[in-house]
Amino acid sequence: MITAFGTGISEDFDILKLRYYKIVIMTDADVDGAHIRTLLLTFFYRYMPDLIKEGKVYIAQPPLYRIEKNKQHYYVYDDLQLEQLYSEIGKTGIKEIQRYKGLGEMDFDQLRDTTMAVEHRILKKVDIEDAVTADETFSMLMGDNVEPRRDFITENAQYADMDF
Repeated sequence: MITAFGTGISEDFDILKLRYYKIVIMTDADVDGAHIRTLLLTFFYRYMPDLIKEGKVYIAQPPLYRIEKNKQHYYVYDDLQLEQLYSEIGKTGIKEIQRYKGLGEMDFDQLRDTTMAVEHRILKKVDIEDAVTADETFSMLMGDNVEPRRDFITENAQYADMDF
């Protein structure tokens, strides 16, 4: 990444050498993707903070579900939006519900239409508060102090999607 960005790192960092207008983090929509985003945001915050301060880092929002009903496709980005869609179109007559466990499960057209095409994609600009939160979460999860990590796991275990 450091070589691809062209900026260098830490004290050698030079934003004027950035080769891209935007750096887009694209990870799975599930918990595993959130972990990877946390790691990447922590890296940017610690070693390339000017990328964030200058508004160059974005997070792509891939869909979590694809619903097909009456030959129409709907892409849904979280469970709340799924319930809202059900209330709008009803559950009867749904031909297919596909839950994406990862970006690798999407074919090229789906990935292009939902996450890559400028006219359809959803990007969230990362601000410094997002990066600080990611850094704090990373430090807490990887730190020597067990109590905060245990509390975090206890409070968030209900959101885990265990796929054994």
